[in-house]
Amino acid sequence: MPAAEIRPLPGSPALVVADTPGRSGTTVVISDVHLGYGATRDRPDGPPPASIDALADQVLGATRTAGAGTLLIAGDVKHPIVGVPAALRPGVRRFFATLLAEGLRVEIVPGNHDVGLGRSLPGEVVLHPPTGVVHRGVGIFHGHRWPSEPVARAPRLVAGHLHPGVRLAPTVDDPTGKRRCWVRLEARLPPAPRAPRRPPGPVQEVVILPAFNPIAGIESLNREKPRRGRSFLVHRFLSGGAARGFLLDGTDIGVLAGLTPDPTARPGPGPAPPTP
Repeated sequence: MPAAEIRPLPGSPALVVADTPGRSGTTVVISDVHLGYGATRDRPDGPPPASIDALADQVLGATRTAGAGTLLIAGDVKHPIVGVPAALRPGVRRFFATLLAEGLRVEIVPGNHDVGLGRSLPGEVVLHPPTGVVHRGVGIFHGHRWPSEPVARAPRLVAGHLHPGVRLAPTVDDPTGKRRCWVRLEARLPPAPRAPRRPPGPVQEVVILPAFNPIAGIESLNREKPRRGRSFLVHRFLSGGAARGFLLDGTDIGVLAGLTPDPTARPGPGPAPPTP
């Protein structure tokens, strides 16, 4: 089956995957929701911009705008890495109950923050292996583990985990100057670690999703290479071509020096900017 069309949702950190017109043929893919990020004893659901109810509303806004019948979360549904703390469990259940009440089919590819998540999920939610899933011909995984062979060989790959962004000049309204961005490149992926040597695979399109949580950390990819565990995704998947960044409004910010071995390399064509 040929891969579906993929396009960013204008102004949103959400990707639309569509193979046939209509709700049943359209999926919204997001990553790094990090439910409970910034939670305190007094605010177990997190601060207002990223509270569980606010994030649920943002998800529903994206699926309604896209006319999607399926939501696929590509990892890091929750923020606590191991287990779901007792104070967070009611919020996690409420988050998914809100989505299911909309009539959405909800699927999850677990990320590194999702250990123990399954115990708090409604039975209607589909939980895929952490090695990813091929959805409508698109390979989707989180980015902390090597994807399965079928996922890795899909013509288009979508991942999260990196929290990609750029640092621009600070302003009064935006003192840090950090903005979330998409990352897109075309590259030939290397074989899996410890796999038998083989000729390079075909050129694939790789898209890295911005973090959906608006206050989650951002890696400034136009300044330096990512640190910590996120470097796995960079070194193995994103270093084989000229990766370009796109702001949520579709602005092309060019080749990202923090991902590309040779910043002077000629980039491939970027995706069409989303229409506001």
